[in-house]
Amino acid sequence: MQKVMIIGNGGSGKSTLAKQLGAMLEIPVYHMDALFWKPGWTPIDRDTLIRETKKIMGQDKWIIDGNYNATMEIRMQQADTIIFLHYRTIHCLYGIVKRRIQYRNRTRSDMGKGCPEKLDWEFFNWVRTFNKKKAPTIYHKLSNYQDKHILIFKRRKDLNHFVHTLL
Repeated sequence: MQKVMIIGNGGSGKSTLAKQLGAMLEIPVYHMDALFWKPGWTPIDRDTLIRETKKIMGQDKWIIDGNYNATMEIRMQQADTIIFLHYRTIHCLYGIVKRRIQYRNRTRSDMGKGCPEKLDWEFFNWVRTFNKKKAPTIYHKLSNYQDKHILIFKRRKDLNHFVHTLL
């Protein structure tokens, strides 16, 4: 595992896993949210996102967490390992509510500076519909990369077991 891509629903723990693996494997970690969001929740444009992501992927080792369809395909092409956290919707909704409470009025380290934690209807609904609307597309994309090490976790217990095998 030298070039690792972590994808999954909001609240599934992508950033937490990225940080954990980065520390264990001594690989730099990059969060797509931190790249995409500028102060005041201002998004960067698609071309800039693609260009900045390609810069990161030019390194020998990286862990990148986040979905972002604009760069998903190029990250899949370059990754040697793809981890998909595909948990039940209720677990992810719990994760985003818990995170909102935990980081109230603060910006998480995996988020762009000046973007205090928030929970709005648009994001809640995105998480709520992820498994029906987004997950099938992700599985389709993954089917094109049989040469990659693809890990799909549907339970946190299984993910935790995998992480402990890396120790």
